[in-house]
Amino acid sequence: MFRGDNCATPPGRADRWGRGRGAARARAVGTTIEWYDFFLYNTAAALVFPHLFFPASSAYAGAMQSFATYAVGFAARPVGAAIFGHWGDRIGRKATLIVTLLLMGISSGVVGILPGTSAIGVAAPLILVLLRLVQGIAIGGEWSGSVLLAMEWGDQRKRGLLGSFAQIGVPVGLVLGTGGMTLLSASLSPAAFDSWGWRIPFLLSLVLVAVGLVIRLKILETPMFAKLVQNRQTARTPVLDAIRHHWREILLSAGVRFSEQMPFYLFTSYVLIYVVSRHEFSKTFVLNAVLVGAACELALIPLFSALSDTFGRKRVYLCGAVLTGLIAFPYFTILAHGSHALVFVAVVVSFVPHALQYGPQAALIGESFPTHLRYGGAGLGYQLASVFAGGPAPLLATWLLHTTGTPYAISGYIILSAVVTVLCVIFLKDRSKADIDDVSVYQRS
Repeated sequence: MFRGDNCATPPGRADRWGRGRGAARARAVGTTIEWYDFFLYNTAAALVFPHLFFPASSAYAGAMQSFATYAVGFAARPVGAAIFGHWGDRIGRKATLIVTLLLMGISSGVVGILPGTSAIGVAAPLILVLLRLVQGIAIGGEWSGSVLLAMEWGDQRKRGLLGSFAQIGVPVGLVLGTGGMTLLSASLSPAAFDSWGWRIPFLLSLVLVAVGLVIRLKILETPMFAKLVQNRQTARTPVLDAIRHHWREILLSAGVRFSEQMPFYLFTSYVLIYVVSRHEFSKTFVLNAVLVGAACELALIPLFSALSDTFGRKRVYLCGAVLTGLIAFPYFTILAHGSHALVFVAVVVSFVPHALQYGPQAALIGESFPTHLRYGGAGLGYQLASVFAGGPAPLLATWLLHTTGTPYAISGYIILSAVVTVLCVIFLKDRSKADIDDVSVYQRS
C-alpha cells in the first residue's frame, strides 16, 4: 500500500538533483525535530526532573533516578531500529520516517503536560519512563532512514557530505532545544521555570512536527530502493538477514560509536549537573557554553564529512577518536578547577572531536550494508551502541564521581571508549570509494 506512487520507478537523471534537494530538506528538518525533542528531555533530566518527579530523594539519588529514565530511552533504541528497520527495507524509507516523526512529536508533547509526583504520585515517573521508551523507539527508527534518504540520492562520490545532512539534525536540535531552555531559564524566575517554563519547549514540538510532516509527505523514495522494488529484490526478513549475514558489521558499527556517543552525552548532559554543583556557576552559563559548542559543530560536521570523501572515512574518524582520548583528563581538570572562561572554552572545544567522528559516521556505517538490508543493518549497528555507550554514560559518570570522589575516574572511562572505537574502526572495512549499489561489494573475499 505504501509502495505504489513513491518508489515504483526510479527517477531519471534529469530531475534527480531537484528531487534530491527536496530529500535534503526533508531529512534535515525531520532529524532536527526529532533530536530537538530528544535533547529537550536530556536537558530537563539534568535540570528539572530530579526534584519534579523524584522529590523525596537526595540530590545524588534524584540525579541517579532521573538519568535512569534517561537511559531507558537508549535501551529502547535497538528495538526501534529492529521494528522500523524491517519496514524501512520492506516498504521504503519515506513511509517509515513519517511514523517515527509522529511518535517522537506526540510523546514529547505529552511530557510537556505531564503532572509531577506531587500531583499524581508514583504514576508520574512511571508515565515519564513510558514516554521515554516511545521516544527511544522513534529515534531508533529515525536515524538510518534519514541517513539513507541522504546517501541514496545525489552524487555517490560525495556520500560523506550527503550523509552529513542527516547528522546536522543533532547540533541543530541541540541548539534549538538547549537554546529554548536557556532563554526560558534566563528570562523566568527559578520557581517559574521549574513550575511551568520548562514545559513550553516540549509543547512547541507539536508545531514543529506538523511542519516536518508537510515536508516529508512531499518527498519521493530514494532511487536505490526504488530500483529494488522495481526488480522485486526487497528482502522478506531484512533485519534477520542482516543479523545472519552481517553480524560482524553490526557489532563493529556499534563499537565505532563508543568514543563519539558516550562522551557526547557527558559533554552535553552530565556537564550541566557537574559544573553547577561543583562551582557556583548558573545553569544559564553552562547551557550557553553547550549552545555555542553545538553551533560550532554545525559548521564542522559538513567540513569533516567532505574531508572523509577525499581522504577516506577511517582516517578522519580515527583522528576524532584519538583526540577524544587526549582531551579526557584536561577536560575534567578544567571543569574541576578552571575559571568561567576556561570552563566555557573546554565545553565548546569538546564538540570538535565529536564532529570529527559524527560527520563521516553516517556514510561509514551506511556503506557497510547492501541496499536491501541497509535500513535494518545500519540502524541496528548504530543504535546498539546506545545500550552500552550513550544511555549509561551520565548514570555511570554520576556513580563514578560519587564512588571515587574524583572526576578523573570519568576521564578513564572516556579513554576506554576511545580505545574500543579505534580497534573497531581498524577492523571495519572502508567503502568510501566503492559502488554501494553493487551487491558484490559486500560478498566475503
